[in-house]
Amino acid sequence: MTAEVRRIAVPSSVRALSTLPRIDYCDAFLFDVGSHRDESAVDLIRDVLEGAPLTVRTQLLSGWSTIGLKVGSGSGHSVLGWDVRRAVPDHVLLGAESRIGMPGELLLKKEVGALLFATFVAQRNLIARAVWTVTEPVHVRVVRDVLAQAGQRLRA
Repeated sequence: MTAEVRRIAVPSSVRALSTLPRIDYCDAFLFDVGSHRDESAVDLIRDVLEGAPLTVRTQLLSGWSTIGLKVGSGSGHSVLGWDVRRAVPDHVLLGAESRIGMPGELLLKKEVGALLFATFVAQRNLIARAVWTVTEPVHVRVVRDVLAQAGQRLRA
């Protein structure tokens, strides 16, 4: 059974959690993870990203690097190369700087019976805008797939 992933309008309260000075693109998705989850938001984002199959993790890291994101090799303060910018029990904010002027953030927020996953992107120049124009449809498809797989793992 595939977990349902729904794209939703980004709530202003969620957008306000970003630390980017300017947001040129944002999206949000809700996905079902069962009745309730006791894990912290940072543990859940680790399950979503680092719990993905090796081939998926490799493709994510390769894709992020290709679009200029500076993702690291990982440490206690990162999740699949993204720096942990804020971690509180109900949400976690990850961030990555950019070699081309397109920094991004990923947010995971606990909701009742679901998780909200949001992406925030700044586009500081024409190159960044052009890259994101090509990247956006792939990004949306990949996010849906990763979240659907994570939803299945978390509900198991």
